[in-house]
Amino acid sequence: MTLLQDFTKGFIKENPVFIMALGLCPVLAVTTSVENAIGMGLAATFVLVGSNFMISLIKKLIPAKVRIPCYIVVIASFVTVVDMSMNAFLPDLHKNLGLFIPLIVVNCVILGRAEAFANRNNLIRSILDGFGMGLGFTLALVVLGVIRELLGVGTLLGYNILPLGFRESPMLVAILAPGAFITMGLLMGLLNMRRKTTQGAE
Repeated sequence: MTLLQDFTKGFIKENPVFIMALGLCPVLAVTTSVENAIGMGLAATFVLVGSNFMISLIKKLIPAKVRIPCYIVVIASFVTVVDMSMNAFLPDLHKNLGLFIPLIVVNCVILGRAEAFANRNNLIRSILDGFGMGLGFTLALVVLGVIRELLGVGTLLGYNILPLGFRESPMLVAILAPGAFITMGLLMGLLNMRRKTTQGAE
C-alpha cells in the first residue's frame, strides 16, 4: 500500500463511520449542528495523529502484555490537551460537546488504529493513517451535521438557508436521536450500493 493510499483510505474505502461503523456514539450525539461536527472531528483527528505518532515511536519499548493500557495512557494524554485547550479557547464549543470530549479516550476508532496500524507500521505511515482516518471521521460527521441541521433547523453554521416557511415548521426529527439513526442508515445504504456497483463493474 502506498503512502497516498494510507492517507486516502479513510475518506471512503475504510471510512470509520460509514464503512467500519466505529465511534458511533459521538457521531450520533454531536451531529445536530455542523459546528459541533467540525469541532468533534478535528479534536478526534488531533488525538488520532498524536497517538499514532507516539505509539509508532515507542512501540518497541512497550511490553506486549501491557500494550493496551499503554495505548490508553498515550491517547488520554492527547485528549487532555484537546479538552483543556478547547475549554480555554473555545468555551462555547467545549460546553456543547460536553462529555464527548473526554470520551475520545475510549473511542474505538483511535484505539483500533493504534492496535491495527500504528503498532505495526513506521512513523510516516502511522501519521498519514492518523490524518486520513481523522479527516474521514470528520467528513462523516460534517455530512451528517449538514443534513441534520439543514432539515432540523433550516440553517447552516447559524445562517438561514431554507425558506422562512420551512424554518417555522422544520423536520424536528432530524435533530433528534431517531433522525441521527435514519440519516446515518440511509448514507450507509447509499455507500454500500455504490461499492457493490463499483465492484460489479470491475
